[in-house]
Formats: sequence, C-alpha cells, structure tokens
Amino acid sequence: MERVICLAIGYVFGLFQTAFIYGKMNHIDIREHGSGNAGTTNALRVLGKKAGLIVFLGDVFKCFFAVELVRLLFKNKYPDILPLLSLYAAAGAILGHNFPFYLQFKGGKGIAATAGLILAFHWPFLIVAAPIFCLLFFTTHYVSVGSLAVYVGFITELIVLGQKGYFGMSQPALLEMYAVGMFLMVMAFARHKENIKRLFAGTERKTYLFKANRED
Repeated sequence: MERVICLAIGYVFGLFQTAFIYGKMNHIDIREHGSGNAGTTNALRVLGKKAGLIVFLGDVFKCFFAVELVRLLFKNKYPDILPLLSLYAAAGAILGHNFPFYLQFKGGKGIAATAGLILAFHWPFLIVAAPIFCLLFFTTHYVSVGSLAVYVGFITELIVLGQKGYFGMSQPALLEMYAVGMFLMVMAFARHKENIKRLFAGTERKTYLFKANRED
C-alpha cells in the first residue's frame, strides 16, 4: 500500500505541467507548437532560453519535492526500504509529467523530471550525469542522445551501488528498485522512439544554446 501512496504523491506533483502553464501565460498551448511536446526542449525552441530554463527548473523540482515529501512521511516507518519508496515517488512524478490526466495524457518525456530524481535520490551522480549529458549534447547538439545516455548511466550506477550495499536494503528490495529504474528507462526510450528513428535516419533536429535554433 505504501508503494501506491508514493506513486500517487509523485503523480500529483508531476501534474504541475510547467511548460503548459508557462505557455498559457504567453497565450499559447505549447503542445500545438514545435514538436508538440510539453517539456524543456520544446519550450526552449518555441519560447526562448528564459522559458527553457524556467520549465527545466520547474520540472526538476517537482520531482525533487515529491521524493523529499515521501522521505519525510516514511523515514521513520519504513527506513529499511526508504530508497525504494523514494524511487516510487519519482516514478509517479515522471508518470504525472508524461501522462497528465487533465491534458488528455499528453505531457512531456520526463527527462528534466529525471534530473530531479537524480538530484533527490543520489545527487553525487550529477557529477557523472552532467558531464555525460554536456559532452554528448555539445558535440552532437542532440538533446535526445544526451538524455538517453544519462538514463543508461543512472541505471548502471543504481545497480552497482545497490550491489555494493550503498542503499542498505535487502536483495528483494534492491531487485524491486532495479525493476522500477528499468521501467523508467524503458519508458524514456519509448517516449523518444520517434527521436531514435530520426537519429538513425539523420533527420533529428539539433538544438543550439548559443545561437539561434534552426532546422538541420
């Protein structure tokens, strides 16, 4: 039952659709412009750098706060599985971001929210994740490549640290945590399936931070 509660808490936080809300403040539905995605990259392309930053931070911290609330609520009752419950909260936030019921389940792809997961769940991974993303993004200018690489790196670290005893959980709880993490990674790849197709076809759109975005 506590797992369902954590998912529900995360989902409610995930419903704060930063890109959609910011777009409405600028009199547009972000889902009707650019790629049609309610996320950071599309906000950046359609509304500019300021919008991209605001949307990114909003999506990061909604996941971060969901995890922190779950920790606050369950740290004394379930200390032996708190990392697992934290990941359930993050999963709920990403699901809420990707599939908001009040927007006909048409949200974003969950990458900025995943950054919030990493920040709340195990922030030192940012030391690895940030360089991975930046290296791939600034060499290829493909947001999708950097984003998916970060997911692969996160799951790898999750398993390595888990097997080394970092999370202090039993093996069944660790296996469940790995399964939740793998689900999130598979969902991320599924949400990026069109990007992946375009990457192989050589038609994926590039994103530039320091000069005007353009079609390539």
